[in-house]
Amino acid sequence: MSLAHRYDFALLFDVIDGNPNGDPDAGNLPRLDVETGLGLVTDVCLKRKVRNYVGLVKSEQPPYEIYVKERAVLNKQHERAYEGIGALDALAGDDKKRKGGAHVDDARQWMCRNFFDVRTFGAVMSTGVNCGQVRGPVQLTFGRSVDPIVAQEHSITRMAVATEAEAEKQGGDNRTMGRKHTVPYGLYVAHGFVSSFLAKQSGFSEDDLELLWQALGQMFEHDRSAARGQMSTRGLYVFKHESELGNAPAHSLFDRLQVARKPEVAIARRFDDYTVHFDGRTLDAGEIVCAGPGVELIRRC
Repeated sequence: MSLAHRYDFALLFDVIDGNPNGDPDAGNLPRLDVETGLGLVTDVCLKRKVRNYVGLVKSEQPPYEIYVKERAVLNKQHERAYEGIGALDALAGDDKKRKGGAHVDDARQWMCRNFFDVRTFGAVMSTGVNCGQVRGPVQLTFGRSVDPIVAQEHSITRMAVATEAEAEKQGGDNRTMGRKHTVPYGLYVAHGFVSSFLAKQSGFSEDDLELLWQALGQMFEHDRSAARGQMSTRGLYVFKHESELGNAPAHSLFDRLQVARKPEVAIARRFDDYTVHFDGRTLDAGEIVCAGPGVELIRRC
């Protein structure tokens, strides 16, 4: 069933003694806004975790295959689409110059039917064999920390070396020194948007939407690593509009969701050091409130 409502949502997540999203251009230091010191987590990073969760729970089977994944060769997936619609002959002769010719729309629909992330986040699939482009109905912003973060650097030791030559140089001590960057604590907020109009174009359904909410709530539970420390979803606040166009601007709804460090806390080190209020009140998980004419808010987790 296709979507009949617009949705806006706020995702709260935190990190304890970990690096939520390293910057490869800065020695893998935690990303931050250099002017404010606020921590950043890119939308691409968050989408990666959603993709990984869906691939895990759905076993990478259609219609829940993942298009952008580790070691994927995207052009090979495009060729699968033409094989799936029975149009491999379109990849030869004059049609090859047009990269699919009149079959591009059918190939794009095949990709949407089979790949969850294509119909959710969209994709540019015109490289190699042309499967067109899809504007994704679900979009995310960067996650931004509520308070400035402090990136700490730690020396770490591995009680082993990689080669015999290294062992000989150390006289059998066999130690490898390294560095590790962590954020002691950071609470981040990211915003997201779901368009019912684009959902109709890509085939994104109510079942897909429910899977997205599930992924956002549980994705960190299945993405553990020594580098990322302890990461958790702390809140998913979903605004459901009565109409497809929406009944209130997204920014006006987000502004009413206030996340702030408690006045008596000098340095935050846990989620309980913050308050999360909507119009001055705390919402329980699963609670639904009226957020204005034609808009309801549910705290899903």
